[in-house]
Amino acid sequence: MSNNVPGVEHRDPQYFGYYAQLQHQQNMLQDTVRTSTYRSSILLNGPASFKDKLVMDVGAGSGILSYFAVQAGAKKVYAVEASAMADKMKKLVSDPNRNEFLKEKIEVINAKIEGPDLPIPQVDTIISEPIGVLLFHERMLESYVYARDHYLKPGGAMFPSKGSIFLAPFTDATLWTETMAKARFWEQQSFYGIDLSSLYTDARDEMFGMPVVGHFDPRSLITTPFEGQYKVDFTTITIAQLQDITIPFEWTAQYTGLMHGVAGWFDLQFGEQEGTKVEMSTGPAAERTHWQQVRFLFKEPLAVNAQQRVRGWMRCVVNDMRSYTIYVQLTASDDVQLSEPTTLETFKGQEHHPLVRRGVWELHEQTYNYNYMPGMMPEHQPEYACLYEPELSPQDVMETYEDFVN
Repeated sequence: MSNNVPGVEHRDPQYFGYYAQLQHQQNMLQDTVRTSTYRSSILLNGPASFKDKLVMDVGAGSGILSYFAVQAGAKKVYAVEASAMADKMKKLVSDPNRNEFLKEKIEVINAKIEGPDLPIPQVDTIISEPIGVLLFHERMLESYVYARDHYLKPGGAMFPSKGSIFLAPFTDATLWTETMAKARFWEQQSFYGIDLSSLYTDARDEMFGMPVVGHFDPRSLITTPFEGQYKVDFTTITIAQLQDITIPFEWTAQYTGLMHGVAGWFDLQFGEQEGTKVEMSTGPAAERTHWQQVRFLFKEPLAVNAQQRVRGWMRCVVNDMRSYTIYVQLTASDDVQLSEPTTLETFKGQEHHPLVRRGVWELHEQTYNYNYMPGMMPEHQPEYACLYEPELSPQDVMETYEDFVN
């Protein structure tokens, strides 16, 4: 890693300490979408990618993917786990009275995959669950790609093989108002006789600079996300490309309303070539996962009209907190020239433009919102969310949108 790219080593004790706890492994294991999708992809691709093959599990955690690989017929699995969870995996695998099918099939290696002289040969297949919020939070994808570059045979398989990031504009007046209310606490000029108002601007920057993680109503999207899809091929992407990602986007608003920010999530794809392709979505209209979705709130909403074009970019740059700093700039005007995503040094100092919205968020400084409970919400009409259908040909305009949310 070059000297100007933030490292992760100082965060490792906290990071690996977290994943050494069974309660956090349990949280992931009980995500049935995640666990069952991985199992299906491994078993369905058993003949092509696992049977009689050498397999590596990167960041093995509880070892569940390694166990699935053995079920799929793997000759041997090298389960690489840097946290103390490796000891628990060894205990499970070596128990003389349980899981006989795992005996002599799994070698647990308690190390980071980037460590020197690991006792691992070239393997036929790499499996891993290196995914975080918005696909890349926690920077485990870099380790996944490192394993590919150093241990995967030419033409070998990777599970997952691809990821796609989706971005879409959303409206949520309640969430915005709740966030603003937190900042307004610091407007008080006599809090037990103390004037707090000098900290109001700092509080507003902080509250609106925290990405909001949680499931949300897909009907709050102002348009479908597909034009904002950004594809990541794990078989070809480089570590340097993962460390600085720019996602251009362009949407056509399907409602008139207030855009409170940008929502994001991801899909995963497993299996390629002669195997069976399996896909998993973490989108707001899909079955829930522990990754949920993430929303980036603007300090000032942007008014958009139905059929209006919204364009801009998101740039995601690694930081030293095992995460990313997120920069977004967008406009709903065809006459405004946006800055280039490469000019971040002047990003924060730019003058406010009434037709432009921009923001900076630290992806690791997440806050959470669990207000949306599907199946428990009242009958919905767009206007309940202050979204208004265009007067002309609404059926044609909304056909794609309705397919997405239903």
